[in-house]
Amino acid sequence: MDITTQDSAIETSRRSPRTPAPQAPLKLAVIMASNREGRFGPVVSDWFVSHATGRTDFTVDLIDLADTDLPTALSFSPPVSVRGQLGKVTHRLADADAFVIVTPEYNHSYPASLKVLIDWHFDEWRAKPVGFVSYGGISGGLRAVEHLRQVFAELHAVAVRDTVSFHNAGALFDDQGRHRDPSGAGAAATAMLDQLAWWGLALRDAKSTRAYAG
Repeated sequence: MDITTQDSAIETSRRSPRTPAPQAPLKLAVIMASNREGRFGPVVSDWFVSHATGRTDFTVDLIDLADTDLPTALSFSPPVSVRGQLGKVTHRLADADAFVIVTPEYNHSYPASLKVLIDWHFDEWRAKPVGFVSYGGISGGLRAVEHLRQVFAELHAVAVRDTVSFHNAGALFDDQGRHRDPSGAGAAATAMLDQLAWWGLALRDAKSTRAYAG
């Protein structure tokens, strides 16, 4: 190769950045926090999951806390019965690259069922992004989300800024669980998932080259 041809090849390389390798979809665990009798959570969770599964950058695993029965008394050596309950969820949390918490607001905070799940785990949350979908009355569950941000910061998780919030949620969905005016809620979900995808890829790539320092 003569000098002229070599210079041309270098200039072409500068003008034409490499196409990035395709990324494997992020594993997104969606946690339905309420286990209350008569809960509205399945309506909100189903709506969000249908939105998230329409994307190619996530695979979605819905974790329903009504399917678990973890005790409030924590233990470093749980009995067989508790290990069985942990076996329903722990490996799914560990396998996830990112989380979305779907939560109501109970008495200005989030449900005890969610606190129990969080407190039984630690490493499973670390250096992963968390998004929030909240619902409730006039506050739309946002006070629960603000409490959760502090909890997940302590666990070395990264809470994304944007949320999806349903104020007076019962009036927003029809009898088939369809949102009556989905454009605004859909845009909010897209914005939150975009941020979650950015953080999820960034943190997954970082952890593939060096262990998290926390």
